[in-house]
Amino acid sequence: MEDLIPLLPVLAVAGAIILSLLGAAVKVVQEYERGVIFRLGRLVGAKGPGLFFIIPFIDRMVKVDLRIVTLDIPSQEAITRDNVTVRVNAVCYFRVVDPEAAVVRVEKFLIATLQIAQTTMRSVLGQSELDELLSKREDINARLQQIIDEQTEPWGIKVSVVEVKDVELPNEMQRAMASQAVAEREKRAKIINAEGEFLAAEQLANAAKIINAAPSALQLRYLQTLADISSDQSKIIIFPLPMDLISAFIGGDDGRPNVRPATPTSGEGSKGSPT
Repeated sequence: MEDLIPLLPVLAVAGAIILSLLGAAVKVVQEYERGVIFRLGRLVGAKGPGLFFIIPFIDRMVKVDLRIVTLDIPSQEAITRDNVTVRVNAVCYFRVVDPEAAVVRVEKFLIATLQIAQTTMRSVLGQSELDELLSKREDINARLQQIIDEQTEPWGIKVSVVEVKDVELPNEMQRAMASQAVAEREKRAKIINAEGEFLAAEQLANAAKIINAAPSALQLRYLQTLADISSDQSKIIIFPLPMDLISAFIGGDDGRPNVRPATPTSGEGSKGSPT
């Protein structure tokens, strides 16, 4: 036992080395991660998830996260096709589908994707007009997603969604667009009023045709109007009386009533004047 006492420091150092080697050899990656293994600089492959072993000091592991990354694209200034300066920011959602390509084919794929997204957004905005940017944002989002996905596909990255969040316009353009909106509303109001006047005139023309076909209908309508007016006792209303209603009671040119004398019957004879 006394002979082993001088060997205790050596055993302790050996045990520490073995533990450190085991710690370097044992690797654990999560379900959403992959470990890309390089052996003496040569790509071996991606391992995980779970527990696996590597050769210490010979193998090197690079962890890659496979979850969807939310990439905020800073506000970019661009000139649209109709020469309007705008500032636009967006958000890009992507994930790594090939961890080996994301490590081997590009350095810092996150920064590279951000740069591609910024340049692509300026290019697409320069090919679009302001009205298209404001009213057809879904088409612009789809175009951005397609172009960015095609450029990042060799890096093992899949771009799922690109959304334009905010469009900042100059103050002069905002005032011009507000004036245009007011003029557009006024135009619609005038068109609606004109259509209403046209429909009303059309109905009045139809009513005139019906009254022309039956003149007594006009008299009935006049009498109904008089009845409606007479229901209000708080006002004195003077209204004209149609001549055709009293024509039978109006006299002739000599001032006498326009009444025809009665015609004698066949059984009565005229009496002669006395001599």
